[in-house]
Amino acid sequence: MGTYQRIHTKKPENIEQKKAYLIGSGIASLAAAHYLIKDGHMQGNQITIFEKDSLSGGALDGAGNPEDGFVARGGREMEEHYECLWDLYGDVPSLEEEGRSVLDEFKELNDIDPNYSNVRVIYNKGEKHRKTTLGLHDNNIKEILKLFLTKEKDLGTMSVEEYFDASFFQTDMWLYWRSMFAFETWHSVVEMKRYMHRFIHLMPGMSTMRGLVFTKYNQYDSLVLPLKKHLESQGVNFVFNTTVTDLDIDITGDKKLVQAIHLKKENKDEIIKTDANDLIFFTNGSMTENSSLGDMQMPPVLNRGEAPVWNLWKKIAQKDPSFGRPEVFCSDIDKTKWESFTITAKGEKFKKLMEHFAERQFLPHRTATGGIITIKDSNWLMSVTLNRQPQFKNQPADVTVAWAYALFPDKKGDFIQKAMSECSGEELFKELLYHLGVKEENMQSYIDEVKVIPVMMPYITSQFMPRKEGDRPQVVPEGSVNLAFLGQFAEIKDDCVFTVEYSVRSAIMAVYTLLNLDKQVPEVYPSQYDIRAIAASAKTMHSEDESMLQKIIENIIKKKLANTTLEQLL
Repeated sequence: MGTYQRIHTKKPENIEQKKAYLIGSGIASLAAAHYLIKDGHMQGNQITIFEKDSLSGGALDGAGNPEDGFVARGGREMEEHYECLWDLYGDVPSLEEEGRSVLDEFKELNDIDPNYSNVRVIYNKGEKHRKTTLGLHDNNIKEILKLFLTKEKDLGTMSVEEYFDASFFQTDMWLYWRSMFAFETWHSVVEMKRYMHRFIHLMPGMSTMRGLVFTKYNQYDSLVLPLKKHLESQGVNFVFNTTVTDLDIDITGDKKLVQAIHLKKENKDEIIKTDANDLIFFTNGSMTENSSLGDMQMPPVLNRGEAPVWNLWKKIAQKDPSFGRPEVFCSDIDKTKWESFTITAKGEKFKKLMEHFAERQFLPHRTATGGIITIKDSNWLMSVTLNRQPQFKNQPADVTVAWAYALFPDKKGDFIQKAMSECSGEELFKELLYHLGVKEENMQSYIDEVKVIPVMMPYITSQFMPRKEGDRPQVVPEGSVNLAFLGQFAEIKDDCVFTVEYSVRSAIMAVYTLLNLDKQVPEVYPSQYDIRAIAASAKTMHSEDESMLQKIIENIIKKKLANTTLEQLL
């Protein structure tokens, strides 16, 4: 959306008679509520958000205290071209600086302290991987180029391992890729293709994580809390500890109309009657549903039980094929789970250890690592990060909070001879210390200073499972009068799941479509069509073979662009 499109919308007819009900209180629902008010001209008291838990934010979480330990299940990586996300937070007031927006303070912080990883990978109990190339060979590059040019429909439900030659999985590019985005070999190659298109401008920074931006605190305090307080100040109604169990949907001809919302609150069933004047937004599916916590002595227990959000989507999907196929994403927990753990460390010992690997001195409100450090030879494929401190507003100056995760929770550790999923917080920390080069006899002095809280998440990569057209519903299915789908399991052309941008984009699309607003949704940043981004990526991919790159430049590109204004770009 260029400046020409940043218009003030006209008030929709009879907007005063409408109500909006949002199921789930993740970033997608919060964003939808904001745009209903901003561009839809609704009053906040016309909007109700139902949440089955006692806290809003969905996957953008963060909680705890220095005594018992802090915990965050994970964190989404961001970059400056999240056009929808920054459009949203340009309107949300800062909680710390009067008269400024969240975007104002966010940009200022990242301008002062730009992200850069001095050490992205370690191996052999603490040795630092100094190569910054991607390790790609000619056949790997040809596969990537072919993937870039192939149509999505021609790839179908093909997985990453079905597409690429085995040699690709030995490259540093795959190591960086999977540890940044949590991709597994059995995930959808279509989603990998989308990432390549969407973030081609970031490829030159894969080995250093250059170009990424990070919040000041954890993502609940930095993103969710200011938005929630902003919505509350405008009268939006939050109803917690309430589960939506079903929707009554009348399907007549090509029209689909939600006529009732079924709720369970305090073990009592309720029904809200709805009509064409009422708008229903459903965040279908959940990456973090049924997450379970462990502690220093106990591992988290994998929850394979009832999953209310997934169950609601299943019920709705049975009513019409246009509502998607949730089983594609949620029916194989052993392929969608992984585990993370949050480390709360008092004193200087662990902080100094992490500073050694970050090769950067710790300073308050400055990046300590520049992003995750991946342990290349870890059986669990573990990564650890120590981002800006404090990560929590109630975190004392002498406390450091770090976060780690691993992609293979069913494999035995290299030091702890147990599956990661069977390990307590103390055992997880020992495994990390081992890979950081700490000798066994010295580990206890580190353990005495920490609280480690592990989290098992059954559906955390469900959005990456191989899928085909129709498996994800359109944000507003064809013929839908008053129902929209939000979040990671709605279909949005060209954008990438597992990002906050995707959730916010779905919210804007849903509001503008259901209210028939004459305003364009911000377009996906088109770096895939930028010859500068393409040239920089080509150079990065060919860095293993400079001679081949030179041949391409000399024999093909320069000849084609000779005596043109584009020649200077080279």
